[in-house]
Amino acid sequence: MKHNKKHLSRRARLLTGTAIAATLAAGTFGALSANAATTTDQQPPAAAAAAKPDAKTKNKNLTRSTHLTIDAATRAAQATLDAAEKENQRITVAVVDRNGNTLVTLRGDGAGPQSYESAQKKAYTAVSWNAPTSDLVKRLDQAPNLKDIPGTLFLGGGAPVTADGAPIAGIGVAGAPSGDLDEKFAQAGVAALGS
Repeated sequence: MKHNKKHLSRRARLLTGTAIAATLAAGTFGALSANAATTTDQQPPAAAAAAKPDAKTKNKNLTRSTHLTIDAATRAAQATLDAAEKENQRITVAVVDRNGNTLVTLRGDGAGPQSYESAQKKAYTAVSWNAPTSDLVKRLDQAPNLKDIPGTLFLGGGAPVTADGAPIAGIGVAGAPSGDLDEKFAQAGVAALGS
């Protein structure tokens, strides 16, 4: 059996396809416009409002999280720095958000160069596990590989900031002679937030 096919030029096929797509798009737009007009113009206002999803209805595909504002992060960092200065300690303080992104870092006068990165890592570690880093150091006995997780530092000096029991930020301090002092200053930052 012999098939006779008409071969359209490339330009003709392109023009035909474009015309079909434009026709379909116009029809779809018209149907959507007509449907929108029906919903808003022909239905009573109460029925039109009922057609809209309720703002309080939860979408099971989405989640919300609470984040610390930059003003609150700055206030916490300054309270931390002030607490250390009262004890003549030269520290750096970092505040990170729930996702571990740095919001504020304040390096106190005379703080060592290593303290900047250490403070950020302690804050990240505290928010990641929702626990003070001094508590996390104890976990290394059972799971020594925890220290190999990138961006973390398992030394005292990090404190989580929570809201309704969930971590929303972390405060990390480095530069004091001990992790206990670093953590004491971090807790002063948490206290300044009232959480």
